[in-house]
Amino acid sequence: MEARCERHVAILMEEVAAFGFATAGRIRFGRGTATEAVGAALSYGRRVLILRGGSVAWVDELSRDLTAAGCDVTEVRSSGEPSVDDVRSAALAGRGAQVVLGVGGGAVIDLAKAAAALIPSDCDVMEHLEVVGEGQPLQADPLPMIAIPTTAGTGAEVTKNAVIAVPDAARKVSLRDDRMLPRLALIDPALTDGAPRDVTLGSGLDALVQVIEPYLSSKANPLTDALCRAAIPQGIAALKRLAAGEDPAARDAMAYVSLSGGLALANAGLGAVHGLAGVIGGQFGAPHGLICGRLLGPVLAANSDVLGASRRFSEVQTWLAEGFDLPETGTFTALSALLDDWGLERLNRWIPEGTDLGETAQEAAASSSMRANPCALSQDALENCIRAAL
Repeated sequence: MEARCERHVAILMEEVAAFGFATAGRIRFGRGTATEAVGAALSYGRRVLILRGGSVAWVDELSRDLTAAGCDVTEVRSSGEPSVDDVRSAALAGRGAQVVLGVGGGAVIDLAKAAAALIPSDCDVMEHLEVVGEGQPLQADPLPMIAIPTTAGTGAEVTKNAVIAVPDAARKVSLRDDRMLPRLALIDPALTDGAPRDVTLGSGLDALVQVIEPYLSSKANPLTDALCRAAIPQGIAALKRLAAGEDPAARDAMAYVSLSGGLALANAGLGAVHGLAGVIGGQFGAPHGLICGRLLGPVLAANSDVLGASRRFSEVQTWLAEGFDLPETGTFTALSALLDDWGLERLNRWIPEGTDLGETAQEAAASSSMRANPCALSQDALENCIRAAL
């Protein structure tokens, strides 16, 4: 018996390849955790830079409470995905800050991470951007940064990069450094209550993709697998309920799925959906979550065609079919019709008829997200994925 146990342990150890796992310094999840922001900020200093969106009134209360506690508060409002100029302006506004708070959707949190990264080194963002910039490492440690998401989608509160739009290059690329992980992530699902339906579904689709792609990733590991296996069915169920109407329990679940996706993608990577989405978003300006949702089915089908029978793809197909009441055969293709039923737009609103998609597919093939795709997809296959989303 002892020899058999030792043999089983040896087999298990052989199957687990070496891996690492990095995340925010501390994570607090649950309704009411946003109230911890003031005390957390004070632990780092009294000169506070807040990057915020405009849709959540609670940020006004946060700013008042920080000021009442003796803080010198500078606010920068942001809308839409941050551009190079937005990053420059935020870093300039934050000179002298001791701590940065990002309160908003993933774009706002990315802007806050970028500002926190660049303020101490007094350098230009283009020196550090991937692909279209110089890709140099940061010159100094970022400022302490506290991330407080108000949407459930990107998981940006636990990732080490900031996605930045570069209009001159018609691309969205990352500013990336392990030190950009927030010191504290406060995930309070109550801040997502009542979000508009299109925002809820778009961000929720992004969250779902971000637990599916790391699960299928060539860089998946046992920890990310455990997160994704639990989160994929949970995300499907929550999305279905939120498509039907407001549901606090589904809001809680979606916030957890978003967090799980951030944890997973930061450590296992993504895939062709995000490889295409970054380029499409940069070239045509379509909303990121909608792009991801519309590409999910076509990319899953394309990957499955190349890989053939796969246990993981079969699991994902079963979860999607059962959770969304889709047919057991042709599940990936049926996702498009489901999004149509939900009233979500197709990408032809942003991508004009007759557009040559070859350049888009070629650029996507070279993106960092594509490196973790479970198989290599040809340019023709990538173009067909885009066409299926139109």
